[in-house]
Amino acid sequence: MINKLWFYMIAIAVAFAATGRRLEILTEEIFSSLGAAVELGIGLLGGMMLWCGVLKVAEKSGLADKISDFIRPLMKLLFRGIPPKSAAMGAMIMNITSNMLGLGNAATPMGLKAMQELQQLNPRKDTATNAMCLFLVVNAAPIQILPATVLSLRASVGSANPGIIILPAVASSFAAVSAGVITCKLLEKTCGGRA
Repeated sequence: MINKLWFYMIAIAVAFAATGRRLEILTEEIFSSLGAAVELGIGLLGGMMLWCGVLKVAEKSGLADKISDFIRPLMKLLFRGIPPKSAAMGAMIMNITSNMLGLGNAATPMGLKAMQELQQLNPRKDTATNAMCLFLVVNAAPIQILPATVLSLRASVGSANPGIIILPAVASSFAAVSAGVITCKLLEKTCGGRA
């Protein structure tokens, strides 16, 4: 589907450029954008390598485990119907911990695993459970202690102080996940216990 969307967008752009006799300008802009994309990609590499290294140190030092231990009681409270020692709970905790540390690439497989495990606990396979909906919301708007990708992007475009966004990022991500959790819990109550 997304391939078709991109194809149509490109086709429409070329058609408008051709009808307006601006194909030369379109071609120049394409090559200019390609150059800027390569520069941005190379600029991001250094920052991403740095933050991946820092996050790997946090993982090896046990910081990730400490964060997991910190959020485990909250997870038990939010996901009451899920057994605390289940594979689903473990995968959800690892996903949320990875997202908190800015490890989106590591969080994705754990999120998929958590959904598979939640589906195995689901008595009605054709309907998402409240736990599945809540986990999706928490995963879509995670609290980020270290927004590594945004820091790398800011550094790559020459920001004077890339780290200035850390506190606002933590506050806004906390507000987003809080709003999502509150909404899910209210919908659980109003929909009679089934989302």
